[in-house]
Amino acid sequence: MKINLISKIKLGQDGAIWNGYLFRFDSDGSCGVYSMDKVHANGEPVEALSTFYLDRIDELRPHSNAVVFSNEYYAEGDEFPLLYSNVYNNYAASPRKLKGVCLVYRLVRNGNEFETTLVGMVEIGFVDDYTLWGSCDEDVRPFGNFAIDRDTGLYWAFNMRDKAESSRYFSFRLPPFAEWQTDDEFGIKHTVLTPEDIIEYFDVPYHNYVQGACAYGGKVYSTEGFTNSQKAPAAIRVISCDEKREELCVRLADYGIDIEPELIDFYKGVCYYSDNLGNLYTIEF
Repeated sequence: MKINLISKIKLGQDGAIWNGYLFRFDSDGSCGVYSMDKVHANGEPVEALSTFYLDRIDELRPHSNAVVFSNEYYAEGDEFPLLYSNVYNNYAASPRKLKGVCLVYRLVRNGNEFETTLVGMVEIGFVDDYTLWGSCDEDVRPFGNFAIDRDTGLYWAFNMRDKAESSRYFSFRLPPFAEWQTDDEFGIKHTVLTPEDIIEYFDVPYHNYVQGACAYGGKVYSTEGFTNSQKAPAAIRVISCDEKREELCVRLADYGIDIEPELIDFYKGVCYYSDNLGNLYTIEF
């Protein structure tokens, strides 16, 4: 594997790339937007084209632990597909923890200005089932991570299962967005995925504190771990969905990189990766 530092962007959580724009989100709902034409700067910082906050974060605020563009558009003629961002642990201390929830946004651009509208919520409906989703009350991160394979249209959800010492991957086919029900509480589209909606699931080695994720070429790429941590070292795992196995686990310290991993996505066949501090790399697996 080769990994090369190319730029520095906004610090934060995961992000996604589409149509020449890189969107870097943080757990407070903020986003910095960057032109992919300008990130190749020999490791130097690149200026954001724009910054904005996600819609209605005073009501529902995603952690953006995983952020992905889907293969479905809110309206004909939209430039960007629907954007999914997971709540993850932002409400871990609340009575309603919103485990297994992704929020869905419409993203529009006016020149270099960007704006989102909260339009939907997709929810795993069996997060308290220890035979499926979690493994016990003591699971440290029962919130789940997500990726969308735009080639197949499959929605992949995966979760750390501490008692079982494994991570479990589920695939679903989401109903068309227009067919989701309207949520009475927030006035947005809402769909709940049940055990009957599972296409398949399988277990892989334990993911140690999941961070960012994306799906590309029939594989899920998952970042994990913390900065300079022996308990949860910084790493990237590659999961083959067709073969239902872990294909690769890369310990980033082996490449002299030991900052908390976050963003991962592909653009024009190239893998882009960024840590929590905003160092942006390209990776050749």
